[in-house]
Amino acid sequence: MGVPKKRTSSMRRNRRRAANFKIKPANVTLCPKCKEPVMSHRVCAACGFYKDQQVTGGA
Repeated sequence: MGVPKKRTSSMRRNRRRAANFKIKPANVTLCPKCKEPVMSHRVCAACGFYKDQQVTGGA
């Protein structure tokens, strides 16, 4: 079985781990009621609707 001959430096180790960490843009859609931009699976802050139901007071 392969065994490392030298110790991996912390910089090399951290650089390898950081290659898999990618920031993704927020998934924004338009509210079907008021056409305001809303993140997916969230209540619309402008009108208070979620999945065609009034959840909060809204405007």
